[in-house]
Amino acid sequence: MNGVSKTFLKPAAEWFATLPDFYASACMLITDEEDRVLLVKPNYRSYWLIPGGIMEPDELPHRSAEREVEEEIGLSVQARHLLVVHWSLPEGDRPKSMVNFLFDGGVIPADTPITLQESELDDYGFFPWSEAAGMLSAATSPRLPAARRARTESRTVYLPSG
Repeated sequence: MNGVSKTFLKPAAEWFATLPDFYASACMLITDEEDRVLLVKPNYRSYWLIPGGIMEPDELPHRSAEREVEEEIGLSVQARHLLVVHWSLPEGDRPKSMVNFLFDGGVIPADTPITLQESELDDYGFFPWSEAAGMLSAATSPRLPAARRARTESRTVYLPSG
């Protein structure tokens, strides 16, 4: 059929090239026994972040969150329930939409040894929920109350913005 798949009316590569693309990231909500949120301070941003990062093209979201947490803070934490799916339309310097998957990383003791990825991170800390939300960028801060609600209600929250 001249390279044309039975599924597509034109070559698959040509059809896929017409589809929109977007950025994807995954992160993990980790709290301590006092119900404080773990945040990290990157050296390339003026605000703090929930541990996580950009997904690799061949990576599942929960595996990306696990990899990023291990790379960034040296913790081998299994991603549990998906708490929040945050979809953000293009904004500012970001020309494409962004989807973020926020997984529950559970509760760890506050004295758990954390090893920062020094090339990217300057600091970390456990913070009360309201304080933590104020330390994030305006674009990502809505994830925390949504994650708290999702954790409390044992469900996933879809959070569209933009």
